This record gives sequence, structure tokens and C-alpha cells, in this order.
Amino acid sequence: MKIAQVELYIIQMPLKSPFITHLGAVTHREGIIVKITDHYGRTGLGEGVAFSTPWYTEETVKTSLHIITDILIPLLKKYPIERPEEAAQLFKSIRRNHMAKAALETALWDLYAKQHSSPLSIILNGTQSMIASGVVIATNSPVKAINQIEQYVEEGYQRIKVKINPKQDYSFLAEIRKEYPQLPIMADANSSYTLEDIDRLKALDEFNLLMIEQPLAQDDIIEHAALQKEIRTPICLDESIVSFDDAKKAIELGSCQVINIKVGRVGGLYEAKQIHDYCLDKHIPVWCGGMIEFGISRAHNIALASLPGFTIPGDISASNRFWEEDIILPEVQVENGYIKVPAEPGIGFSLNEKRLQETLLSKRTFQF
Repeated sequence: MKIAQVELYIIQMPLKSPFITHLGAVTHREGIIVKITDHYGRTGLGEGVAFSTPWYTEETVKTSLHIITDILIPLLKKYPIERPEEAAQLFKSIRRNHMAKAALETALWDLYAKQHSSPLSIILNGTQSMIASGVVIATNSPVKAINQIEQYVEEGYQRIKVKINPKQDYSFLAEIRKEYPQLPIMADANSSYTLEDIDRLKALDEFNLLMIEQPLAQDDIIEHAALQKEIRTPICLDESIVSFDDAKKAIELGSCQVINIKVGRVGGLYEAKQIHDYCLDKHIPVWCGGMIEFGISRAHNIALASLPGFTIPGDISASNRFWEEDIILPEVQVENGYIKVPAEPGIGFSLNEKRLQETLLSKRTFQF
């Protein structure tokens, strides 16, 4: 791919409003922006989606930066690649650190698509020109949740996700269902339950949820299989699925009926596509999860969600859902509940250089 240079930008931006779960509140988002330039001046963009602290996975911005700068970039220098899939295979020699790997790998996919003058969605074998958009409600107030849902329904979002935990589940969902009896709603538990809560989780069946996402431990597939046999609501796995092998085992065990695919969580677009292809073959619906991303990661998610197995609206919302101003041009927009898949080469978005400089904490450049 004739890489000439890799630039890493560490940025930080305040959210328009706090993102609240039982794990804590996110008020500012720090992240890594990757720009890879080839010898002809073409650039590919990627984004590291680890958080500042290890509340979602063990990775952080600092650990990702270490892995990218001290291990992954030297690997790319030592072993030149011709296709992004080769980078994914090369990075398998390093255990875990999936978000660091995805940051570089997604930039390589964008560059590769531009080198071939093709939209990234087409390179990935996407078939959809428009994708349905869902949105997350993250608040511990049912009144605020209902107000937010009203706003997002008016904006056309196709699916609502609410955060639940043992202190905020049945009565919380009951109030929402009273106001919106037919609205497609899913609940995300972020691993806040155990099998001792099985009766509590059974009680949620009456709300006709699309799914309950990751109710049990973040690294479990065994107990989820036992739980799925006891409840009608489909279980969706998120944190438990960090590789193709995880997805295959979970499906074989009956641990879930739906899988949430996050590019950063599984190490990049190649692994994400492998999971998608297997799920499509096994008739397991998938959807694209969100990580409170900036626009670059959001753009990669749009390309991925254009694949045929993504039949459930994902956590791919408009740029203005979280940010006063995003770091991409044009910003992602939702129209009548749908996002247009770009037809331009690569991810179809460019860096907003002005906004990048306004949010920049530090920068590092590596010559090849």
C-alpha cells in the first residue's frame, strides 16, 4: 500500500450532555485520530475508540497509544502490506488490544478504498444505500428518558435503546412502555445482572423488547446460554464478543439470538466482516454498536452497516447527537430515520481541520 507517513492526533471534546450509565457518566470524550498517507499523497482516516479510563474494556487512550506507537506501527514498517486484511493478520501476533489495532486497520481500509477509487461500503461488499438509525437514551430519570424519546421519535430514529440495571429496570421500562406501547425498544444492561436475577429478567418479557443487551458478565457466554433458555426476550451479546471465535462459540452454545458488532471492540473491519458473514450464514441478526464516537469511526460504522446482515437499526446517530461540531465534513445527518451511505471513495468524509485543531491535545508523526 506504499505507506509514507502515519499521523496520530489525540483530541478531546465535551459532550453536549452527559452520557449516564450505572458504570458512570461521560462528560468529555478523548480519542485517537489516525491519518495514514501513501506515497501519492492519498490519506486514510481511522479512529481509536478506547475511553480515558477502562470502564468499558481494559483498554484506554494511553494504552492504545502505547500499542500503536511502540508495537503496531513498527510492525507495519517491518512487514509492508498490500491489503488491509494483511494488517489484521499481522496484528494477530499481539494479544487483545483490539481498539488500538482497529484504529490503524480502519485507516488502512479507508486508504485502500481511495486507492481503488471505490466507496468503502462497496469494498466491504455492502448492499444498502441507506441504513436505519437508532439512538441511545442514557439517563437515570424516566421523565428525562421519555422527553428524550419524544425528541428522537420526532427526528425519525428507527429504534430506541435504554440503559437498565437492577436498580432501574421494571418500573423504568413500564413508564416508557406506558407512553410508547409500540415503539421498538431494546434494553442495554452493561453486565449489571447475575443469574440470581433470573426472575427479575423474566419479568421484563412483558415489555416486548427487541432484545436485552449483555445482561450478564462482560466475558461470559456460558451463563448467557442458560439465561436465554429461561426468557423469551432475545439476548444480544456485546462485550462478550471480541473475536470471530467468540461469536462462533456463542452461537453454537445458544448464548444469544442477536450480536452487536463494534469495529473497535473486535479489532477492526476485517474481523467485524468475518463475524457478520458467519452470522448471516447462521441467520443471526446483527447490528452496529456505538462507542460515543467522533465522526471518523461513525463513518466506518456506516460502511459496515451497509452489509446485508445488518437488519436491526444500529447506534449510528447524527453527529449532532453528541457534538456541537464534529471533526468531519460533511457531518453525519439522519433524515427520516435513515443515513445515506456515501458514494464517494473511501469513507466519504474528510477531516474538519479547523475543529481538529480546536480539540487537539497532542500529535505524533511517524515516517515510513
